[in-house]
Amino acid sequence: MRVKSYRDLVVWQKAMDLVIAAYRTSDRFPPDERYGLTSQLRRAAVSIPANIAEGHGRTHRRQYRHHLAIARGSLAELETHLTIAVRLELISREDGTECWRLSQEVGKMLTKVIQALRDPKDA
Repeated sequence: MRVKSYRDLVVWQKAMDLVIAAYRTSDRFPPDERYGLTSQLRRAAVSIPANIAEGHGRTHRRQYRHHLAIARGSLAELETHLTIAVRLELISREDGTECWRLSQEVGKMLTKVIQALRDPKDA
């Protein structure tokens, strides 16, 4: 299947699922976290598919890889925020399960796409 749009990318689709899971998970946080951890977790989640889409829209392979690397960094940030939420007992480990599962899946996909886009001269 030919990729015509970033919307055709399975990694973008899964990253969008991760955004929904992150929002649903952060809905369980106490109201006093609205401008703290809730905001940070959601921002990191939204950054993942946004950077995948932006990178796909760039004209050069190097720029695409750069945005995918930023998406991977945002993924690590999201996982950190989830860990903090669990350690602070804002949510249970079970409450974060869907986010964890999707983050692992998206992380593996990002790594594969980045590797596929590597320039043979960089090896």
